[in-house]
Amino acid sequence: MTRVLKDRDAGLYLAAVVVSGFGSSALGLVAGIWTKDLTGSNALAALCLFALWAPTLAGPLLGTLADRVRRRPLLIGTNLGLAALVLALLAVDSPAGVGLLLAVLLVYGAVGVVQDAAESALLTSVVGPTLLGDYNGLRMTANEGMKLLAPLTGAGLYAAYGGPWVALPAAVTFAVAAALLTLLRMREPVPVPPEGVWRERAAEGARHMWARPMLRLLVLCAGATMLCAGVNGALIYAVVDRLGRSPAYTGVLYVAQGAGSVTVGLVTGPLLRRLGECRFAAYGIALTACAVALRAGPHDAVALVCSAAVGAGLPCVLIAALTAVQRGTPGHLLGRTAATATTLMYAPNAVGLAVGAALVAHVDVRVLLVAVGVVCLLPVPWLVARHRRQGVSGGLGGSGGPGGPGD
Repeated sequence: MTRVLKDRDAGLYLAAVVVSGFGSSALGLVAGIWTKDLTGSNALAALCLFALWAPTLAGPLLGTLADRVRRRPLLIGTNLGLAALVLALLAVDSPAGVGLLLAVLLVYGAVGVVQDAAESALLTSVVGPTLLGDYNGLRMTANEGMKLLAPLTGAGLYAAYGGPWVALPAAVTFAVAAALLTLLRMREPVPVPPEGVWRERAAEGARHMWARPMLRLLVLCAGATMLCAGVNGALIYAVVDRLGRSPAYTGVLYVAQGAGSVTVGLVTGPLLRRLGECRFAAYGIALTACAVALRAGPHDAVALVCSAAVGAGLPCVLIAALTAVQRGTPGHLLGRTAATATTLMYAPNAVGLAVGAALVAHVDVRVLLVAVGVVCLLPVPWLVARHRRQGVSGGLGGSGGPGGPGD
């Protein structure tokens, strides 16, 4: 961690993630609360999260943009574009404005897919391969750590002044993130535009990933876990209702989840090296599954502890899969491969949110939470079996890594 933070460019890159993560966390939370207050509908509140995640379905196509142009200018431009986009939310002041809110969130989600692909590809030019796991852990800590501050700040601003006073600070954070990216001194080579029609270009990343069994397993297990996480996320307002709290209490649960993510992010690098990707991912999935099932308890303390446990467990499989993609993919394919992996990992979250939004009005939330927890455990045996076949004695190197002898 010290070696990562001592590097000037790595520190600036992390700072940009922290600043933009603040705006994203505050906006993502308040959008649901805002919609709930305007319409009184749990389903429409959950639909806000669905709008944010739905563009991941087009990840392989959107990711080709990150391989066609230099990544740093792309990130600067998209952050400035987001700053302008969220200002449109200043016009939302009645139930009729929910359509505009959903449209902004949908565009924001699409831009976010491009940004994620570009960030993953640019990262390999900023941080050496031996520190990718450590940096991804720190990045998760920084990003999720915003849940310790941004939700409370956003919910507080919303409760005092309304939604527009959250949109305005979010726009400022995106502009500041763009400014920080302009300070990077790293040299980024001009990319060679991919050849062939867009379908072929988009498919190259998928073919590269699919040819590596361990990488394929990690990404698919991450997707299955995010499917369950999506259903769980759609139930959060029903959980808050069951606790007898106002919708703004959602922010407190997000703070607890952020605390769990901060904790696991700080130790991700050493744990990945000690446990190996598959076992690290399996432990995280098991923790997430247990926490989701126990969330059916009717007490505030149980809800807070389970939110923290979800925050600690869920990132494990995501970081393991992302690090494997970054280490095992050539630079000219990394944007498309990272976007494909992101789609397979995060698109199920959008499906889960939609399923959860549909079920929450008809099925007891306690039954749903227990069922989701049980289903979430299903990928664990495959990861444990793969770990045993690999004969991992500790860490990424022992597994052979994606594309290495282990595959």
